[in-house]
Amino acid sequence: MPRAIWKGAVSFGLVSVPVKLYAATESKDVTFRQVHAKDGGRIRYQRLCSLDGEEVEYADIAKGYQTEDGEMVILTDEDMAELPSKSSREISVEKFVPVEQVDPMLFEKSYYLEPEGTGAKPYALLREALQDADRMALVTVSLRNRMSLAVLRVRDDVIVMQTMMWPDEIRSPDFASVDTSDAKPAEVKMAKMLVETLAGDFAPDEYEDDYREALEALVTAKVEGGEVKRTPESTKSGGEVVDLLAALQRSVDAAKSARGGSADEAASAEDDEDDEDEKPATRKSAAKKQATKKTAAKKAPAKKAAAKKTAKKTASKKQAKKAS
Repeated sequence: MPRAIWKGAVSFGLVSVPVKLYAATESKDVTFRQVHAKDGGRIRYQRLCSLDGEEVEYADIAKGYQTEDGEMVILTDEDMAELPSKSSREISVEKFVPVEQVDPMLFEKSYYLEPEGTGAKPYALLREALQDADRMALVTVSLRNRMSLAVLRVRDDVIVMQTMMWPDEIRSPDFASVDTSDAKPAEVKMAKMLVETLAGDFAPDEYEDDYREALEALVTAKVEGGEVKRTPESTKSGGEVVDLLAALQRSVDAAKSARGGSADEAASAEDDEDDEDEKPATRKSAAKKQATKKTAAKKAPAKKAAAKKTAKKTASKKQAKKAS
């Protein structure tokens, strides 16, 4: 069930029924965008003044009423605020009227009424009363700060509110009634027989919107066939079903890429940084070993020379002793 669009109460006599209001219908028409046939770019419209040709900001746009002779009456926000309007949270029952007295042409938009809180019992009582009396409740209700006529009726054990057009909004036919006085009795009889032959009960599930289904199939076929235009505004690849995990992974990759590369590139960069950190230490270690070898090489000849000198001195002393 979608989110409630209005909360209030149905009141009749001293009884008040707290209710929530939900839209009972939705349009499933396939919608289109106006685009450039060459590249699929969206067509944008500017708010241009017809007199000076300049673009007009929203803050500078006012309501205007054009008279029959073409003059324009400007209505300000202050003017609109003085008009009678109501923001009541009450669906007020004016009277209970027979169903057949309300022309279906007056019906405009349908809403479901759901009881709220302690309203379950009076809601059920109102529903049973409407069904037993075979009547509809004629009500007044304020929606979007404007008072409207509406009726309450029962459908599948749920009270439905249907807003109505005002009687003067229904047009009269501009053509004269068709004269059938010259119709032959046999023709009238045949017409009645045709009606009886096609008579039946209304089952809405038997009917489908063939046009919408064919249009959706056409669009799907084009998407699956790759017949799509890639634009900077595109957010999905054509026809791909995106699940939550994939969307999260793409978000992570996009965030890492924005900071300098993909996940693999980031890991490679980290490895390179580790290598760079290790190279100076390796060079220092190698240099230290090389220096140690050179020092050892220098010290080795010095030790050998000292050993030779000591050996010569020892030999001279021995020879001197022998001579004496």
